[in-house]
Amino acid sequence: MKDEIAGIYADGWSRIVATMIRFTGGDWDLAEECAQDAFTKALQKWPESGVPDQPLAWLTTTARHRAIDRMRRAAGEAAKLREAAAMEPPPYLRDSEIPDERLELMFTCCHPSLNLDAQVALTLRSLTGMSTAEIARAFLVPERTMGQRIFRAKQKVAHAAIPFRVPPAHLLPDRLPAVLHVLYLLFNEGYGDPAKARLCQEAIRLARVVTALMPDEPEAQGVLALMLLHDARRPARVDAAGDLVTLDEQDRTLWDQARIAEGAAICERALRRGRAGPFQLQAAIAACHATAPLASRTDWPQIAGLYAELARIAPSPIVELNRAVAIGMVSGPEAALRLVDGITGLDGYYLLHATRADLLRRAGRGQEAAGHYRTALDLAPTDAERRFLRGRLQQP
Repeated sequence: MKDEIAGIYADGWSRIVATMIRFTGGDWDLAEECAQDAFTKALQKWPESGVPDQPLAWLTTTARHRAIDRMRRAAGEAAKLREAAAMEPPPYLRDSEIPDERLELMFTCCHPSLNLDAQVALTLRSLTGMSTAEIARAFLVPERTMGQRIFRAKQKVAHAAIPFRVPPAHLLPDRLPAVLHVLYLLFNEGYGDPAKARLCQEAIRLARVVTALMPDEPEAQGVLALMLLHDARRPARVDAAGDLVTLDEQDRTLWDQARIAEGAAICERALRRGRAGPFQLQAAIAACHATAPLASRTDWPQIAGLYAELARIAPSPIVELNRAVAIGMVSGPEAALRLVDGITGLDGYYLLHATRADLLRRAGRGQEAAGHYRTALDLAPTDAERRFLRGRLQQP
C-alpha cells in the first residue's frame, strides 16, 4: 500500500500543489502544507479503507478542506474565506476534472526576477515534492543554504506579485533556460534512483509540452532528445541484483530502440537550425553512445570534439570531467589524468574521485586507484553506487 501511495505522490504532488497555490491566492507555504497534510491523511486512512477510485480528487478535496480550515482561523480573512468556500469542489469531482496547472507553476517559478539557481530550486520543490536536503544534494550546496534560497525565492514571488500563468509568447524565451534546467534536474532525480523512476516520465511529459509550446526553440528539442536517449538505456543500467552496469558492459538488446530513434531524430532536427546549445550538444553525445552497435565502435573522437564545443559555450567542472573521460578513450588514461588533475570545485563530488580511480587503474597504478575508490565510496549517494565501487576495490 505504501508503494502505491508513493506512486500517487510522485504523480500527483505537483498537480495538487499547483492547484492549491491558485486556490490560496499564491500562498506557496500554505499550498505545500495542505498538500502534505492530504498525503499524511491518505497514509493514515487508505491502508484501512483502500485507495479511492479517484485518488487525486480525494487528495485535492482534503487539501482544500485543510486550507479553508487554516484560513478560517486567520483573523481578518473573511473575504478570502468566502472566496475559498465558493471554490469548494462538489463530492463527485473526478481526477480528470482536476485542472493541470503544472506548466503555470513551472513558468511562475522561472520568472526572470529570480536568479537561475532560485528558479530551479523553487520549481523542484514545488513540482516534485523533493526535500530541501535532496535539492541541496542536486546543487552540491549545504542544506541550510538551499533552505534559505527557497525561502527567499518564495518571498520574492509573493512580494513582486508574480502572476501564476504561462507567460505570453513574446516573453517565453526569457524563461526557457531555467525551465529546461528544471526539467533536466527533475529527470536526473528519477534517473538516479529506480524508486523515483516516475519523475523521468514526468520530466519527459513536461518536456514534450514545452516543445509543443515553443516549436521554434531548438534547446527545448535538445533537452527532450537528451532525456529520451538516456531513458532508452534504463532497462540495462542495473542487473537483476540491482547493481549498476557500466555503459560499455550494458546489454544493448535491452535498450529501447524506438526511444533512441525518436531522440536521435529530434536531436538532428534541432541541430539543423544552426543554433547549437548545451542540451543539443549533450543530446548529440548521448546519440553517439546510443546508436553505436557495439561499445567498441563508439566514436570517441567525435564525442571528445562535442565535449570541447560544450566546454566552450557552457564551461563547467562537470563538462571538463566528462571531456577528460572522452580524451582518456582517445589518447589514453595518462592524458586524461592530466586534465582531471586540473579540475577544481568538485572535491565533494564522488564521480570526480571515481573517474580518477578508474583512470589510475587503467594506467596500471592500482594502489593509487584504491585510495581514490575509497574516497568515492565515502561520498557515493546511493547503495547501488556504493556496491559498484566496492566491487571495483576488490578487483586486482
